[in-house]
Formats: sequence, C-alpha cells, structure tokens
Amino acid sequence: MSMKPEEVLRVIAAERGTAVVIPTMTTAPAWREIAPDDLSVTCAGFMGGASALGLGIALARPDRRVVVLDGDGSLLMQLGSLASIAGARPRNLTHLVFKNGVYHTSGSQDIPGGLTVDFVAMAKGAGYKSAYAVRELDDFKRRLPSILGDEGPLMVELITGLAEKTPMTARGGQPFNVQVEDLRKKLLRVR
Repeated sequence: MSMKPEEVLRVIAAERGTAVVIPTMTTAPAWREIAPDDLSVTCAGFMGGASALGLGIALARPDRRVVVLDGDGSLLMQLGSLASIAGARPRNLTHLVFKNGVYHTSGSQDIPGGLTVDFVAMAKGAGYKSAYAVRELDDFKRRLPSILGDEGPLMVELITGLAEKTPMTARGGQPFNVQVEDLRKKLLRVR
C-alpha cells in the first residue's frame, strides 16, 4: 500500500524546522492547509519549475535547508534540472519526488513510463550526492532527520497514492508574485 501524500506532508511539517518548502501541483493544496504561515512558495501554474526554483533559493540562502515537494509528472517536464542541481551542488537542497505514476493535476493521465520511471537512478546519474526510494510511512519517519540534515543535493522518491485535492479542485492561495515577495520579506527578517 502506498503512502498518502497528506500523511507525508504532515510528517514533514512537524519536522521541517526553518526550512524553506517549495510545494508543487498536488502537494500544494494540502501544504497550504497543513503549514499556512511557513517559509514556502507554491510552484503551481508552471509545471516542472519546483526543482529549479528550489535550486535558486538554495543557492541564494545556503544557511537554510530548502525542501522541494515535487511530483513525478512535474519533474518529467523539467528533467534537465537534475543535471543543473547536481552541477551546482547545493549542500542544503532536499528534493522529494511524490511518485504516483500520473499527471494528477490535469486528470490523472499516465505519465510516460508510469510507475517504472526510476528517478533515483536519474538523480544518481546526474550526480546527486544521494538518492533513494521510500515506500512506507514508518520508514520515511525514521529517515526524516537525515533527509532534512544530510548534505545535498539529496533526492528521495516517495511512492504515494493520489492526493485528496489538486490545484484544479481546491482553489485558494495567493498569486505566485505575491508569494515570492512574502517569502523575500520573511527571509530578510529571519537571519
């Protein structure tokens, strides 16, 4: 049985400390409810951009952990970001890929390769410091301290089911430019 995305997000929220979190697509609605006032900027509306956005923030703020909550469909849209991230070697970047085998946001169409796509192998091949898969919530809870603390770039492929809501079914949130400005203000205050 695969993990429920919302359960994984609740565990991350409880342990993230002062990390900047970049939720995308199907993780976005639940993250807004679970951690409404955290240091995050939601990457919705430009599929595939979460990893590149996370890289930029990680490089700009090497003093702070950056956690990207990516989707498998989203990452497929921007696979080149794996090489960019590996080449930049951000020690503070954790890349979590929620793998469910579909483009959930747009109607749950199968992604190319479905569940056979191996993001762990891709991340390792690109040069990530570490990459592995997690299939069970208890294993994720056990590993989370190292996931949030080990030197990056680090990728963890999380085998999950579908989220209860998507950006298409759960409206709300703020426009991206407003989120970016709010995050900028928060990061300048908290040094």
